[in-house]
Amino acid sequence: MIEILLVDDSATSLMLLKAILESDPTLRVVATARDGLEAIEWVHKKKPDLIVMDINMPKMDGYEATQRILQIYPIPIIICSGAWGSPEAVQSFKAIEVGAVTALSKPEGPGSPDYAATVAYFIRMVKAMAAVRVVRRVRQSPGDTPREEITNLPQLMQRYRKQVDVVVMGASTGGPPVLNEILSGLHRAPPFPIVVVQHITTGFLAGMVTWLSAAVRLPIHIAEHGQLLQPGCVYFGPDQQHIGIQNNRIVLDDKRPPEHGLRPTVANLFHSAADHYGRRAVGILLTGMGADGAKELQTMRVKGALTIAQDQKSALIFGMPGEAIKLGAAQLVLNPGEIIDVLNGLY
Repeated sequence: MIEILLVDDSATSLMLLKAILESDPTLRVVATARDGLEAIEWVHKKKPDLIVMDINMPKMDGYEATQRILQIYPIPIIICSGAWGSPEAVQSFKAIEVGAVTALSKPEGPGSPDYAATVAYFIRMVKAMAAVRVVRRVRQSPGDTPREEITNLPQLMQRYRKQVDVVVMGASTGGPPVLNEILSGLHRAPPFPIVVVQHITTGFLAGMVTWLSAAVRLPIHIAEHGQLLQPGCVYFGPDQQHIGIQNNRIVLDDKRPPEHGLRPTVANLFHSAADHYGRRAVGILLTGMGADGAKELQTMRVKGALTIAQDQKSALIFGMPGEAIKLGAAQLVLNPGEIIDVLNGLY
């Protein structure tokens, strides 16, 4: 049984979320709170397995409550809101930065035609996040954890230095703070573009880009079809469109159906990088559930690209990078600090 604390200033939302969660026999709401201060009191009393928390609340919002709770108890916290304008989204990603595991939209009401699908997704995510090991996200220095995997680093750096035309990255749950760390750690604008697929709930992407732009010195764009890739710029695959790259331009496709429920997919981006850039590409697969991009990272390696997977210790969820490592797709298995050092060493 997963015991949950619900935090929301709306009595209607609390009632709906409680009914949705308790429709699954493995989930139980042990307490509800109307603001962050009340949530902290319930955490002390109930020590729940997981918290589902609104972002905008009186007295104390979800961002500050997340900070305070995680200083005391390592509890998975899901930020859940029905309002996703830029200020709300930025606050939500700040909460993720300080330790919340993900952000979700509130499920639509019973009158919506998508009610069953959104409820099923919401419950699936709650169960998955309840199993997440909550840790402090601290950059490690490359010398902290010696590994056999990086003994070939000097040869790889010599082979790829000043030979890279594009870097492609894929991430899912836990990805935003890792992307923030990596992109803000680049010491100057690289002579290649960076194209990213981040699995994220529809409507959150613009807020994530705004949040990232406050810390990252590089220009960050939501990609547009036919857009010319510029060195030193970062491009994110937009909501509900597959993204690829060809002839140094963005290729978007909203006609092809989702793969394994995902659109965009890391798989499509990595496959296009393998086909059109070969050994002049770098592929990086970061934290996330499932296996999206693992086989395609292997394809990139076969085509001569430099391939990297995030290590288990630093990944919030080791699904995607773990699957790539099993396939032998990653030449390097690194933490975010080491990934920064490799990227900085390429130019």
